[in-house]
Amino acid sequence: MSEPEALSLTAGSGAAARAIAVLVRPATAAGAGRPAVMFLGGFRSDMTGSKAEALDRWAQETGRALIRFDYSGHGRSGGSFTDGTISRWAEEARAVLEHCVHGPVVLVGSSMGGWISLLLARALAAEGRPAAGLVLIAPAPDFTEDLMFAAMDEQTRARLLSDGFIAQPSDYSDEPYIITRALIEDGRRNRLLTGEIATGCPVHILQGVEDADVPWRHALRLVDRLTRDDVVVTLVKDGDHRLSRPQDLERMIKAVADIA
Repeated sequence: MSEPEALSLTAGSGAAARAIAVLVRPATAAGAGRPAVMFLGGFRSDMTGSKAEALDRWAQETGRALIRFDYSGHGRSGGSFTDGTISRWAEEARAVLEHCVHGPVVLVGSSMGGWISLLLARALAAEGRPAAGLVLIAPAPDFTEDLMFAAMDEQTRARLLSDGFIAQPSDYSDEPYIITRALIEDGRRNRLLTGEIATGCPVHILQGVEDADVPWRHALRLVDRLTRDDVVVTLVKDGDHRLSRPQDLERMIKAVADIA
């Protein structure tokens, strides 16, 4: 299997500039003229996870262009994780798209990447150049408010406000997640589930019913807000948050191939 091209680009400016690591698999003749695919990972994940690697294998087999990257404070990118906010990571996604994508694009967002994909798609639609499609895997729009802050007791909220951060245990790492006050407050400014979301493109949502991190009903709340778009929802009865078993990866690839 040939290796994708590794790039580094700068997002932000001045003291806020950070180096963003990107992997690009260019289209071949077999995939020429078809939309590129851009993968947006989740909170504390990186661009070499199972879903991103499965997409890369499919892209090589079909000749499709695939772009994936690490947010600042994640994987191979620069910057500190504790400086991260939804706005900051969305800015980085936009920088990658503008630098690496030249034409239609299918955005594939996993968990937090689903939120950022929706923000990016909404912005593109408002500019009159909507995405070719969205594939959202356990999408987590508004998770900082609805799934994090709402679950905190008063003592934890007070500590977050006074100290500026809290440490929470993770099911996916030996190290705790550091949740900052800035992340929560910025998340409120980027909420999507409080009104209509106009992406201007077809959307396919893949959601595990056994997801303990992003409940399946959260995905249905998103469907209610996508009032103008063609939306398909696939509920995987025994699926968890990762949706990274072989059968889950096959569903993801099929959804991307169909929507593209």
